[in-house]
Amino acid sequence: MNSINRRSVLLAGLGAAGAGALAACGNSASTPALVTPSGSQVARAEEKRAGTGREHKTTLTAAPAVLDLGGGIRAKTWAFDGRTPGKELRLSAGDTLAAELSNQLPGKTTTSIHWHGITLRNDMDGVPPATQTAVRAGANFTYRFIADTPGTYFFHPHVGVQLDRGLYAPLIVEDPREPLAYDDEWVIVLDDWLDGVTGTPDEVFAELRQGMGGMDMGDGSSPGMEGHDMHNMGEGTASPSPSSSSGGMSSRFMLMGAESDLLGGDAGDVKYPYHLVNGRIPADPDVYTGKPGRKVRLRIINAGSDTAYRVALGGHRLTITHTDGYPVQHQQVDALLIGMGERYDVLVTLGDGVFPLVAAAEGKNANGLALVRTGSGSTPPAAVRPKELDGLIMTASQLRAADDVRLRSVQADVTHQIKLTGGMTHYDWAINGKPFDMSAPDATPFLVEEGRRVRLDFVNDTTMWHPMHLHGHTYQLGDSGPRKDTAIVLPKQKLSVFFDADNPGQWMLHCHNAYHGEAGMMTNVAYRS
Repeated sequence: MNSINRRSVLLAGLGAAGAGALAACGNSASTPALVTPSGSQVARAEEKRAGTGREHKTTLTAAPAVLDLGGGIRAKTWAFDGRTPGKELRLSAGDTLAAELSNQLPGKTTTSIHWHGITLRNDMDGVPPATQTAVRAGANFTYRFIADTPGTYFFHPHVGVQLDRGLYAPLIVEDPREPLAYDDEWVIVLDDWLDGVTGTPDEVFAELRQGMGGMDMGDGSSPGMEGHDMHNMGEGTASPSPSSSSGGMSSRFMLMGAESDLLGGDAGDVKYPYHLVNGRIPADPDVYTGKPGRKVRLRIINAGSDTAYRVALGGHRLTITHTDGYPVQHQQVDALLIGMGERYDVLVTLGDGVFPLVAAAEGKNANGLALVRTGSGSTPPAAVRPKELDGLIMTASQLRAADDVRLRSVQADVTHQIKLTGGMTHYDWAINGKPFDMSAPDATPFLVEEGRRVRLDFVNDTTMWHPMHLHGHTYQLGDSGPRKDTAIVLPKQKLSVFFDADNPGQWMLHCHNAYHGEAGMMTNVAYRS
C-alpha cells in the first residue's frame, strides 16, 4: 500500500478536519428502550416540519429492463420505469412526496427506496428491516413524507447491493426563495457500470467476499495484504465465473492497481467496463445544448458504488455553491472530487463552442463523458482529458458552511468513536471491528438523545478511503466546515463531525461503497425513547 505521505497536499486536511482530543463514548453495554421508527416521537417531529400542503404523487416501478447505454451497448438490468437514471423527481421545499413503489422484480426479490440525504421521518427512510419490512415481489408500498430542506438528492434501494444496478434517480427539492441567480439547470448523474455487461453486483460481491488471502496469483503465491494496490500485479485473467481451486481464487471482478494520491492510495475494489454520465457511455455521450454567456447550475450526483470521480468542464472554471444540499461559501475551482453518495452544485458561465464534461474515475484510468454544445466545433474524443482535471481541485475539507447554515458553537454532549476497520485480505469491513448484523439492527446501537449535540469521530484504521453516510441528518465537518451527509474519510486519518439530534428514530451510518456496506461497515445511530 502506498505511504500516506504521498497524499496530495490539497487533501491533507480532509481526514483531519475538526479532529480533537475529546474522549470517545462507546456503545452502551445494556441498551435502553429506543425510539421506534413509527413511534410517537417520530410523529411529533414530522408534525413540526413546515409543510406547504401540496402533495406530489408518483409511482415508481422497479422491474427488469434492457437499457441502451449508447454506442450499441445494451445492458440487462433492473431499473425504475425502464430507464437509468430514473425520471427526475422535483418538488418545492415543504411539499409532501407520495411515491408508490411497485416491486416487479423477478423471483422473490425484495426491495425498498432510500431517499438519500433527505431529513425525513424515520419510518419512510427505506432501510429493511430497521425502518420497514422489505417490499415483497409483486407488492406495493407508498412512501409519504414532507421534504422540507432544499437541495440536490437522489434515491436508490437499500437492500443488498441493488444500488449497483440501475435503480436510482435524482430528487431535486427547490428553494422557493432561491438566492442564486442563473439561467438554466443541468442535472448530472455519475455511475460506474457493469450490470448486464460483465456480470451482476451479486456475482461481484460473491467474489469480493472471498477476500484476497487465498487469491491464486498464478505462481503459487498470494498477496496477503490488507490493501490491494499491488504495483507488480496486473488485473488478473478474466474467467467465466468466480471460482476457487487449490485454495486460490480467480479475479473476474476484483480490481488491482487502482491508486490515487487524492484518495490516499487504493482507489477502489471493482473493475467496471463503463463509467456513465446520465446513463450514457463516453463513445455516445449525453449532450447539453445551451447558449454562450448563459449561467448554468450543474447539480452533480455520484450514484456509483465503488468509484470517486474527478469532475471538470473543459475550458471553464466552476463555482461551488452547495454540497449535499447545503450552501457553502462560494469557491471557484477547476475540478472537484466527488465520492459515492456525495452531491455538489456548481455555477458555470458557458463559453462558445463544444466542451467536454469529464468525470475521471479517480485512480482507475477511465472516465465518463458528457458534452456541452453552445456553438460550432468538433466533438472531442471519448478519452479526452481537459487540463482542468489537473488544476485546482477543491475538496470538502477546504469548504466552509454558509453563515446561515453553520451550526452554533456549543460543546458536544456526547462523542462516539466510529472506528473503520477491516481490509481486502478477508473482506471483513466493519465498524469497531464488528460487522453489522442486519437481522438485528437495534442490537448494538450508538445512542443519542433528542435535543443534544453529537460528535462523531471517524477513525479510519484501514488502508482504503470510505465515504461515510449518515441517514436522516446532516453533520458539519469540524467547527466551520460544510454541512454534509456523506464525507470521505481517508486511510489512517481521523475526521470529526457534529450534528444536532433533532430527528428521532433509528438511522443507519455506513460506508457508501456498496460492497463495503454490505460486508458490514454499517451501524445504527439510535435515539433513546
